[in-house]
Amino acid sequence: MRRGGRLSWLLPLALAAGCSPVPREAVAPQAADAPLTQTADFLLVDKSDRTLTLFREGRALRTYRDIAFGDAPQGHKQFEGDERTPEGRYTIDTRNPNSAYHLSLRISYPDARDRAFAQSVGRSPGGDIFIHGQPNGSPLDRISGDWTDGCIAVTNAEIEEMWSAVPDGTPIEIRP
Repeated sequence: MRRGGRLSWLLPLALAAGCSPVPREAVAPQAADAPLTQTADFLLVDKSDRTLTLFREGRALRTYRDIAFGDAPQGHKQFEGDERTPEGRYTIDTRNPNSAYHLSLRISYPDARDRAFAQSVGRSPGGDIFIHGQPNGSPLDRISGDWTDGCIAVTNAEIEEMWSAVPDGTPIEIRP
């Protein structure tokens, strides 16, 4: 595939085939010190690389690094209290300006498949999974390590930028 080329005609075919609209090695994002002037139409979280990338029309707008996950970051979230961050395709379905973690964008976990699996074993799938900043009142720019209950944590400056650039309804893919 040609890098930086316009392959917008290919996106519907790729989606119909069940492929991700973003290749593993995407176009390099703009520098973090440059203001983000476009809105994202897709988010990609790579748990193994600890990155969250905002995309617009297949081009990386910004990549955030060293993001934090739930206390048990390996594997897909299955049950309430398992401390895992979900994996799969969801959407950003709402935002919370009064979050206990600066600002937060809610991920649409659990979906019907997640609920069905949990119910099949008599458990709750949990919920309220967000991309959020640091705890209100924290003197730290970033708490080190994995410390959330399954959410994705970034710095307050990063969530402020995402707050402006990520509209409700934006698809998000979380990869292992």
